[in-house]
Amino acid sequence: MSAYKNSVCFNEARRVAIFGGTHGNEMSGVTLVNLWVKNSAEIQRKGVETKPFIANPKAVEKCTRYVDTDLNRAFSPENLSAPGGDDLPYEVQRAQEINRIFGPKGSPEAYDVIFDLHNTTSNMGCTLILESSKDHFNLQMMNYIKKAITPASCLVLLNEHPLLKYSTSRSVAKHPVGLEVGPQPQGVLRSNIFEAMRVILKHALDFIELFNEGMEFPPCTVEVFWVSERIDYPRDANGNIIAMVHPNLQDCDWEPLNPGDPMFQTFDGKTIHYQGSGTVYPTFINEAAYYEKQQAFVTTRRETLVASAIRKA
Repeated sequence: MSAYKNSVCFNEARRVAIFGGTHGNEMSGVTLVNLWVKNSAEIQRKGVETKPFIANPKAVEKCTRYVDTDLNRAFSPENLSAPGGDDLPYEVQRAQEINRIFGPKGSPEAYDVIFDLHNTTSNMGCTLILESSKDHFNLQMMNYIKKAITPASCLVLLNEHPLLKYSTSRSVAKHPVGLEVGPQPQGVLRSNIFEAMRVILKHALDFIELFNEGMEFPPCTVEVFWVSERIDYPRDANGNIIAMVHPNLQDCDWEPLNPGDPMFQTFDGKTIHYQGSGTVYPTFINEAAYYEKQQAFVTTRRETLVASAIRKA
């Protein structure tokens, strides 16, 4: 019997994977996973099989984000069902292989949890990425992590915008968890960022062990930043960038951006102001990897979600 009304039951999370190197130049995840492949004692928990896995080995070898196409956008139904062959882009072949090992995506056989480790060049600190506001297991896990690392901060980014959501490597699992830690330049390893990522993983795995052992987690609220819009750099008629992120906005991830606030600065020093209808919270500001995606930052809205009590089935 549950101590709480309307508690949600989940099966034990017995199979867990930790992906590093989904992007081959994001060094914290690459280094941690390589460490754990050699000796996985740190990530093992009672009754849980935790598999560390380099998602994009060719990109890791070259220390580049990807070889042919972004692996973290490659897990669409079209790609996963495409007839296999060497003529497919390398990352599409790799997506199919990952889906065979850890999926199939959307099936009862899929892994329970995949943690996907990323770095950002933006000043985002520690960010957990949630793919569904209805995933009460992940909401409870994120609440547990946030409390465990206090007074350090870990924010939750929710991306379920129908047009801005993308087909991530972690989406193969029943409960996909993205972890984004920055700022860290591409191809660089910073000790503080490495340690912050390691600590969050430790608490996440502790949560899974407690859940599997029968601990019931009471209802809770989780503050999330809900992705609402992608903002591109100002461009000329030929598509060339004509302005930079304004100095007042640079490095101010998660801080309120109000209508009329400076947003971009043109190369001749003019200020372009934010024209939105209300306050937003920008993040991924001036992310190096997103220039090719025509994205200067994303805007988010701050909301509070209620997570139901959860217990094991």
